[in-house]
Amino acid sequence: MIRCLVVDDEPLALHILEDYIAKVPFLELIKATTNPIEALTMVQEGNIDLVFLDVQMPELTGIQFLKIANGKTKVILTTAYSQYALEGYELDVVDYLLKPIAFDRFFKAAQKAQGIIQPAVKASTPAVEPVHQVQQQQQDFMNDFIFVKSEYKIQKVYLHQILYIEGLKDYISIFTPTERIITLQNMKKMEETLPERHFMRVHKSYIVALNKIDSIERSRIFIGDKIIPVGDTYRDQFFKVIEGKNL
Repeated sequence: MIRCLVVDDEPLALHILEDYIAKVPFLELIKATTNPIEALTMVQEGNIDLVFLDVQMPELTGIQFLKIANGKTKVILTTAYSQYALEGYELDVVDYLLKPIAFDRFFKAAQKAQGIIQPAVKASTPAVEPVHQVQQQQQDFMNDFIFVKSEYKIQKVYLHQILYIEGLKDYISIFTPTERIITLQNMKKMEETLPERHFMRVHKSYIVALNKIDSIERSRIFIGDKIIPVGDTYRDQFFKVIEGKNL
């Protein structure tokens, strides 16, 4: 079970998240509180795996909470204001939920947290999945997106549009069929953010969308006109995944 804490200065928001957590079998609610100082004390004691954290609170903002907690727990931010998304991701949050929060979006964030906190659970998923579950995952993927800071704006990027990602020191370039988006980010964080079912790191400088690969020749991946090398560190795992998709 993932031990959860909910922090929000609005009692109604607390009740909604309490109800949502009760519906998810792998989440256990330890406490729901309007007091961020009390919540921070619990986090520092090491008893909490995941915090659903409001951004705007009078005593202590969610961003301040994150900085003080300093990585001692995983955090999903909850807020009515999208402008905090970038700063939240820079502080390594698991996900960012905009109020009003729908249960299906909450559940996706919870699954993402589970994959980070309990990777063994993720690895034990049966190889053959029900058809309706696969269809739902495909639909979720088509609708899912990330926000990245590019130049002076925060840009939405749909995951199904990404061809590949290239690392450039402290920056990355996200390539879609129509544009190249450059953002201040590192490859490790991007690799953790993207769903591993659809994306894979194949080189220290490249992440590819598996469904966008046109062909593979030896240790080279072809996506359109782009040739991407498969690094020695990633070769065995990459070809293991590819082998699993062969007919």
